[in-house]
Amino acid sequence: MPGNQKSRYVLPAAAAVVLLGVLVGAVACGRHQPASSAQPGLPAGSHSSVGPVLSAEPPVVPTSAAPPPPSPTTAKPTPSRTPSKTAEGAFTVRAPGTGHGPASSLSRTEGTAVALTFDDGPDPTNTPAILQVLRENGVKATFCLVGFRVRDHPELVRQIYADGHTLCNHSWQHLTDLAKRDPSYIDWDLTKTNEAIHAAVGADAPIKYFRAPGGNFTPDLVAKAKSMGMSSIYWDVDPQDWNHKPDKNDQAHIDRVIAQIKGNVRQGSIILSHDNAQPDTIVAYRQLIPWMKRYFTLERLPV
Repeated sequence: MPGNQKSRYVLPAAAAVVLLGVLVGAVACGRHQPASSAQPGLPAGSHSSVGPVLSAEPPVVPTSAAPPPPSPTTAKPTPSRTPSKTAEGAFTVRAPGTGHGPASSLSRTEGTAVALTFDDGPDPTNTPAILQVLRENGVKATFCLVGFRVRDHPELVRQIYADGHTLCNHSWQHLTDLAKRDPSYIDWDLTKTNEAIHAAVGADAPIKYFRAPGGNFTPDLVAKAKSMGMSSIYWDVDPQDWNHKPDKNDQAHIDRVIAQIKGNVRQGSIILSHDNAQPDTIVAYRQLIPWMKRYFTLERLPV
């Protein structure tokens, strides 16, 4: 056989040997493929139609990974009673308040200003203290005065009036059932209280307001005060600063008073507080007045 024909058969045989080796190696690799090379998402023993990506690295699994923290429960926020601001930066105007207290007494001012009122004085210790707080903050208030205390401390009434605060008749001796008394006594009570106030500060001092002890107004009592030139005032914020519970220390009581006022004051509010025998009220207002001045105009009831 010629030499060129012999070489024609030898070369295909060598190529066949090489091809057989490649096929055997591929089968061996398929039998010993490590489990970590399986594609994510496929169950063990299953195969993808696409071969494994040889360049991919197995994911790193931390040996002591802490469980993720539980999602916090989202509590509903407590709605704020403080008026929200408008786009112009001013508080929304609340409608003027008239005739919302008992027997059509006034529970709110007739505008947006907030009125601070202090009852049951004058008190020789606490009235000068609250006057000092008001003076330091440039705030005017309304003082509802008890007649026999006016008689005993006329100098304090003169100080109240000299500082520009509004005077209010709070009856002669703070009888909470005043409205149930004989009409002749009611007339004497209110007249006697006004006379004591005028004796302290002069007959020209205006007394434009009356507050019934305990806020116990009746139509007849409101009418009586009106016949004497006085509007009857109630309130729409009452922190009960007089109610110092036996199980509460001073700081707890002060915190409660502050929270009650902050949570309920609105434009036009009349806030009821006491300067007689209530030293914690003075402490509370040292914090409250600067806060309220940020949100409201504080004014005395007009005379």
